[in-house]
Amino acid sequence: MGAGLEFKPRILGFLCNWCCYAGADLCGVSRFQYPPYIRVVRLMCSGRVDLAFILRAFLKGADGVFIGGCWLGECHYVTEGNYDALNVVNLSKKLLEHTGVNPERLRIEWVSASEGIRFAEVMDDFGRKVKKLGPLGRGEGIDENELKSKLEEATRLIPYIKIVKREKLALHLDEKEYSELYTNEEITRLFREVISYYIDPDQCQACMICLRKCPVEAITGGKNKIHVIDQEKCIKCGTCFESCPPRFSAVKNISGEPVPPAIPEKLRIIVRKSKQK
Repeated sequence: MGAGLEFKPRILGFLCNWCCYAGADLCGVSRFQYPPYIRVVRLMCSGRVDLAFILRAFLKGADGVFIGGCWLGECHYVTEGNYDALNVVNLSKKLLEHTGVNPERLRIEWVSASEGIRFAEVMDDFGRKVKKLGPLGRGEGIDENELKSKLEEATRLIPYIKIVKREKLALHLDEKEYSELYTNEEITRLFREVISYYIDPDQCQACMICLRKCPVEAITGGKNKIHVIDQEKCIKCGTCFESCPPRFSAVKNISGEPVPPAIPEKLRIIVRKSKQK
């Protein structure tokens, strides 16, 4: 392959402001050399990295994602955000593996402000590995459209995943224990048993409570008009289910079976009986 066609991986890096970013700055000032593949996003803490940041980076075509933070026990915040980052990375690796992406494309490392040479070594090693893996999708032997569809599905389910796994995501464990925190079977079951929500047209009273509270405006309806959930927009957060008044219980959760089709527009108007004088 000619030099002009050489694969140059695109790597997105999320760096902690206090340690890893400062280490990268020292690396530059000291003229240490490393591959110029990484594009840096500076964060105040590695704990700010969300599942959505990682999956969207790959969805947008990144060949690798790097997260750099303070060494465990040295976080500049009482929340110890680097433990949260480590937890998120291990969950993300399982999600990536489920979609067909090689989990080695995602890496987290600890670099202090004085470790400029370590930053260069880590980036040199990671850049070399991502380059060896090849372009995203092609290196895994997956069709580009198929991979994009799987990543979009996983990204859309992030709020649901964070709700279901909230207890595990809150854990602060020994570093070695995180690798066994999530299993492949657990992730497969998570996607297989995704809960969907449906508004029963026979019980909906068009009170508009769920419509107002939906965080992504996935519910359509109005006064005296039966509400309908747009399944394509729904993020499975369960807000509608929790907010529906118990006396109506119109919102149903469905798992393991298809959601019933939405009621036709012309049948959605509720004709209320006038009060007797």
